[in-house]
Amino acid sequence: MKNFISIVEIPTDSFARAVKFYQYILNIQIQEIDMQGTPMGLFPDGEGTVNVALIKGASYKPSTEGTLAYFNGGDDLQNVLDKIESDGGKVVVPKTLIDAENGFFAMFIDSEGNKMGLHSFK
Repeated sequence: MKNFISIVEIPTDSFARAVKFYQYILNIQIQEIDMQGTPMGLFPDGEGTVNVALIKGASYKPSTEGTLAYFNGGDDLQNVLDKIESDGGKVVVPKTLIDAENGFFAMFIDSEGNKMGLHSFK
């Protein structure tokens, strides 16, 4: 088993706004699909990665409470963090050193009201 987590679904109020937000801050393309009547936006994946999807549905509610997922911030998470507020999000914990071995983390509220994290080693 490569990962204990298989799928992460990120709830949205405005599916289009969320797709735009994540494509911009992470510099990725999100594939939009309809999964049995439910709009989903699939993040790029590869072998050994966790499947991440934006989702819009009646039982999916954005939240700042509960499980917190951390995105890989690349070489330096500050590059992602700098884009968040200009596209409808809010930084709630700035880039913060964990320790020399584990790097840095930050937290933000996305365009939908979900609290999310970032991690990088630099």
